[in-house]
Amino acid sequence: MYRKILFIGLLLITITAKAHNADASTTMLVEKENGTWVLQISAALTAFQYEIREHFTETPYKTPEEFRQMVLEHLKNNLKISFNNTDISFGKGTVKLGHETKVVFEVFGIPSEIEKVIIKNTAFDDIHNSQSALLLFKKGFSKEKFVLNSDNDKTLVLEVDGNKFVEVTQNRAGFSENGQLIVAFLLTLLAVGMVIRLKPVPNENTQNHNEKISR
Repeated sequence: MYRKILFIGLLLITITAKAHNADASTTMLVEKENGTWVLQISAALTAFQYEIREHFTETPYKTPEEFRQMVLEHLKNNLKISFNNTDISFGKGTVKLGHETKVVFEVFGIPSEIEKVIIKNTAFDDIHNSQSALLLFKKGFSKEKFVLNSDNDKTLVLEVDGNKFVEVTQNRAGFSENGQLIVAFLLTLLAVGMVIRLKPVPNENTQNHNEKISR
């Protein structure tokens, strides 16, 4: 229990330190004791302000409450999460403003038996080099951290392997690399074979004719 608390504490310290950078955010899905789930998105206030200015230019906010409503709408429009190929639904959301702004949603539709998770987060796509740490806290599962960035198109596909979530691309990376090597080797053999077949082979009559000319 002590190690679990220590791990979460150190993790939150790291997340808090990074959250002050506009290009860094955190997405957390947490299973509560009663089996319900909550979604929390944390980022610098400046990151949310930048995105709201980009997407709500025709209706600028005048009060903090209007800003909160725009943040909730923006996240709902740019967060796509599915479990076992079924999209989850967002419930009531709250926004806690600060240098590190936190948004919490109730979420519904997460099954008790999870096989596959797909998460796409483009909420901060307008910020250069933006990336989001993804953390899933499910009872009985090990704590894993993933990253959504431009390299994976801000999309992650996860599968359950025992008591942990693993990235699908990692499972298939070895096969993909080996497959590419095999294909390259076969193409090389094919090219060599074609060169050998196309190389002209001198016959006896041609050789004798060449000898007469040389004399």
